Amino acid sequence: MSLFPSPFDSPSVRLATLAALSKKLLGAGSKNEVLDLIGQALAVPEPGGDPGTLESLANLYRGQVGPLSSVYDRVDRVGRKGIPEVWVGDTSVLASDAVNAAGRSVTRMSETFHGCATVLLTLADAIGAAQRKDEQGRGQLLEQKQTLGGKDGFFDDLHENDDEEWDRKNAAHFGSSAVDLMHSAVSEAQEATRVAARDLNKWAAEARAGKMGTSELTAVDKLMLADTGVAGADTELNEILTAGDLERASTRMDQLSLDDETAMERMLADSDSPQERAYLMKALAAGHSVDEIERFQDKIHGKDPDWMRRHLTPVVTAGDSMDDEGLAPDGSNNNKDSVAFDGQLWIQGGDGSEGTCVASSTVTSRAMVDPLYALELTGGPDGQQDDPDAFRQRLVEEQHRLHTEGDGGEKWGGMGSEGQERINDSTVGRATGSDYQRQDLDNATDRRAVLTEVEKSVAQGRPVPVDVSGKEGAHAMTIIAQEGDMLQVYNPWGETTWVSEDDFINGHMGKASNSDLPNAYSVYLPR
Repeated sequence: MSLFPSPFDSPSVRLATLAALSKKLLGAGSKNEVLDLIGQALAVPEPGGDPGTLESLANLYRGQVGPLSSVYDRVDRVGRKGIPEVWVGDTSVLASDAVNAAGRSVTRMSETFHGCATVLLTLADAIGAAQRKDEQGRGQLLEQKQTLGGKDGFFDDLHENDDEEWDRKNAAHFGSSAVDLMHSAVSEAQEATRVAARDLNKWAAEARAGKMGTSELTAVDKLMLADTGVAGADTELNEILTAGDLERASTRMDQLSLDDETAMERMLADSDSPQERAYLMKALAAGHSVDEIERFQDKIHGKDPDWMRRHLTPVVTAGDSMDDEGLAPDGSNNNKDSVAFDGQLWIQGGDGSEGTCVASSTVTSRAMVDPLYALELTGGPDGQQDDPDAFRQRLVEEQHRLHTEGDGGEKWGGMGSEGQERINDSTVGRATGSDYQRQDLDNATDRRAVLTEVEKSVAQGRPVPVDVSGKEGAHAMTIIAQEGDMLQVYNPWGETTWVSEDDFINGHMGKASNSDLPNAYSVYLPR
């Protein structure tokens, strides 16, 4: 192994090198220059990856689907026999609920193995096709090199007759086309790898029960916590505990003192619903002390799951939210969902009139990851209020507090990038254990390159702030979820919608706001 990295380790370097060589070939003024450029192109490595190994891994994953089907059949038979209303686990989970959760978990496991197999087979095909295209380009370069023959000596190079000129120009033309094939091969392999990484990261996040490695809870308890969604919504799109929540809650559970661990288990056992238990663990994941969580439980204990959804989960994703319903006259998606508490939107300034988009996005992001914070805003000091006007007052006060903390502009307008990073660290990062770092996006290549990290972050439940700009100035929003090639965006105008990866990459982010704000120019990544 070389002690020094290859200058071509990065696909972006390969792409830039090949693009430059293709252009230089067309302008080459001598036979020797053409030969040198062909040699440089041949030195660029082919797209990496072993399709055979990928196919073997895919077959390994696919081989797990059959055994899981038999497991599901056995769980289903138990469920259909009728389970006595008995308690299991350390947190008083109903056996019937546990069996149903086990059935859903097995189904998700089967879907995950099948999904991973499909991803790997698709990647194997794409890598194989890219390598064949690269091989075709290299073959054409070698043909041109053979046609030109060896390099000219000093005196030979001083004069070029008509036939030699014809051969040089032909070799340069066909050589440029061959390099373009190699460029296309690298580009296609890079995009296929990005898509595979996106999908595998998503499937990894879907392996939810395994995220809780703590030994302080039984397997049944962990299964139920991972399986619980908000009331009245599609659970697949609205789990209370994200993959990141489950991991952080597990870590914190293991770090509790014996007294705190006992108190936490008692609270879980005393909960009236799976949702109550899940929100308690989400509070633990957000970094709250057991004393704080006990006071939180006093406020939510006995409340029905719908009350908890309205007070503790600002954003609920509808099952039809990804349907394409076309564009409104202002260039935004028609299919947008309001983010509201009792009719009052989670919106900047309480009515959309203020320029506190950064602070307002940050407030809602924190409320999504921290149920205690959400309840302070929706329920007031005692957590029991159901008053949209009082909620609006508290919401705007908190937006103003963060706007001031981030050194926002006077009259509630504008905030610099340093302040935006700071308030995301102090507010959202404090709950998720993340340090936010700004990444500028100067062009489509930058936006494509950052997508994998953005999508991995939101799959873990860590919101990613995104700044957009256009002829009307700039605006701050937040990417909060990902499904396939779609990104869910929260706009502090009080709504969510979905945009495609292509929209994000190619300047169509106006679909999440309006056509005057099309370009994503920076994101803040949680590290």
